[in-house]
Amino acid sequence: MNARWLPNAISITRMALVIPVAWSIVHHEDETAFTLIIIAGLSDALDGLLATRFGWVTTLGAVLDPVADKVFLAGSFIAAVWVGLIPLWVTVIVIARDSIIVAGALVYRWRVGRFQPRPSVLSKVNTCLQLVLVLAVVTRHYTGYVPKGMVMALVVAVAITTLTSGMDYFIRWGRRLTHVPVRKPA
Repeated sequence: MNARWLPNAISITRMALVIPVAWSIVHHEDETAFTLIIIAGLSDALDGLLATRFGWVTTLGAVLDPVADKVFLAGSFIAAVWVGLIPLWVTVIVIARDSIIVAGALVYRWRVGRFQPRPSVLSKVNTCLQLVLVLAVVTRHYTGYVPKGMVMALVVAVAITTLTSGMDYFIRWGRRLTHVPVRKPA
């Protein structure tokens, strides 16, 4: 394997972690879930660092990294809802936003053609807060050290950043879609 594909391999590994993380959360194996969530978070930082630092950026990686984040976080949120660690309403907001973004990307690709996905700073903050929320509820369940008020503050922060970053994507990509020529059928 060429070294430039290492960030892609890390993203694929992060996607594969969703099953053991969800399993661990649902089966109250909190120490395992905690460890795997930390590994997933670090892998997200590592694949981005490798891609930018060494120029190992690929078209596949530009799509794979955000998809890996969405798959990992959606699976983690669903498992956490299943056992009552995260409210259903915030999970619906998170998954709906990501579904709308993916659908929008597909429409853009279909109507216009290739594009380079670029997450906004707000979207990166949102992803980080989502990961911290999952980690916080698992840690609270596992150790009891995370105060309930902190978890609720994170839930509110995730809801706000999810909604605002979703609106930001909708507005920015909607404008781009209206200002580019539609691709002619082949």
